[in-house]
Amino acid sequence: MSAVVVTAVFTPAEGKRAAVLDALRPAIQAVHHEPGCELYAIHDHPNGDIVMIEKWTSTELLDAHGEGLPVAALNRALETLLAGPVVVTRLTPIPVGDEIRGAL
Repeated sequence: MSAVVVTAVFTPAEGKRAAVLDALRPAIQAVHHEPGCELYAIHDHPNGDIVMIEKWTSTELLDAHGEGLPVAALNRALETLLAGPVVVTRLTPIPVGDEIRGAL
């Protein structure tokens, strides 16, 4: 089984950045307790987007996360707060070099 890394980019609608962050906070706390969640953290992008970086122990557990209650609640909370759809990208690590530093 190989880990899966995900990026999810949220583009807040004009004036909705604080509301997007308020919607993300409870979801993050809930997801941290889901099986397979190794990393689930948000970061500021220089263009104003909010980028979530995730790491899951398997595709199966990531898929279960996508069908779970925290994601459904988050999607409802974000309905009117984003300028466009969330851009989600699944990545598979290619380990190179040091065992710890060579893959996320």
